[in-house]
Amino acid sequence: MKKPRLIPSLVTAFLLLFLTSCGYHNPYVYSGPEKSIYIAEWKNRTSELGLDSQIYRSLARWYQKSGSLHVTKKKEGSDLILAGEIVSISLPSLSYRSNRDAAEVKLTLRVRYILKDIATGKVLVEAPSEYYTESFLTSSSSAVEEENKKQALEIIIKDLSQKIYQRTLVQIPKL
Repeated sequence: MKKPRLIPSLVTAFLLLFLTSCGYHNPYVYSGPEKSIYIAEWKNRTSELGLDSQIYRSLARWYQKSGSLHVTKKKEGSDLILAGEIVSISLPSLSYRSNRDAAEVKLTLRVRYILKDIATGKVLVEAPSEYYTESFLTSSSSAVEEENKKQALEIIIKDLSQKIYQRTLVQIPKL
């Protein structure tokens, strides 16, 4: 006659109880009072056309992760304003082939931005100069090289947007 296996059942029950009551929350989601964010059109001081639109779309996607933060196209009635500027983009070579052609390039994007509470004028986040870098390989094919550059820029924009979003989530509860 077998004895009932009580220990594994207790462990399983304890584990389920612990996981459901541990208070875990997703750090990428703001669940406080509803806030609307006006994202101003970023000034693009570079020759990279459409970069400002890419940043806007990426930021909007991050803010949409939260049910309580809403991106609006009108400044009037908004709680917060996020404004920024794409200051520069540089493409210095990192390594060279035997024929002295660049083999790898480091794309560096310099931006500045500010997030303010519109009602009080309080600055929540200010970055007077931030640099984001990503390397990419060059190619004898200009189409391949342009695609590599595009992918590096997409990584930078995603990282930039994520950082701004996370900094926003940290500062909003302090209002």
